[in-house]
Parts: sequence; structure tokens; C-alpha cells
Amino acid sequence: MGDAEAVEFLTTQTRGVGTRITVPTRIGPVRTTDVMTVVGWEEGRGITVEHVGTVSGRGRFEIQPSGPGTELSWSETLTFPWWLGGPLGARLARPILRRIWRENLERLRRRLAASDR
Repeated sequence: MGDAEAVEFLTTQTRGVGTRITVPTRIGPVRTTDVMTVVGWEEGRGITVEHVGTVSGRGRFEIQPSGPGTELSWSETLTFPWWLGGPLGARLARPILRRIWRENLERLRRRLAASDR
């Protein structure tokens, strides 16, 4: 991921509900540590995470069969602290975060396509 500098497990558990990770994140000059807890786990179908770091909220990865392949989607609702502009900051960040996530998902798609060869 272009915005994530690392992904580190905070629990010995590395899958399923209760797994916790920390992700040092950088978007331009803004650096933060994103702490996430897996709150929903559907094997082979989806993962829901709760963000409990500087930016809070929920995110969900979903995997759907699509023609000859698989479609991966990501959605999230985030709340920004006052020093990142609160609701206005979240609104202004939306197109930037959307672009970053599209790029992240495209990088993942290319990586998976290369591993299929």
C-alpha cells in the first residue's frame, strides 16, 4: 500500500475476530499510526475492521466471484480528529483517500496477476 509504511501484528493471533494490527501511515506530510481490530471475519468472503487510532471508523474488504476471477472491494467510514479538520477534513480527504485506495488495489491486482503466470 502506498500510504502504509508497515503492518505489524499487536496480537499473536494473525487472523479472525480479535486480531489487532498497527499501521504507521503517511499521506503527504501527515503521519499517523492506524490501529485496527478485526471485528468481523467471514472466511473467504470479507473482513471488517474497526479503526481506533488517530482516525477512527470502520472499514470492510469484500471478495466476490466475478466472471473468471474475483473482485475485491474496500469501503470505509472514517472520523477525523479536530486537528485534521474534523468532518470538513474528512470530506476534503475523501477524493485523496479514494485515489490512494484505487492505486493500492490496482497494485495488488497487478501483483496477483503476475503470480498467476
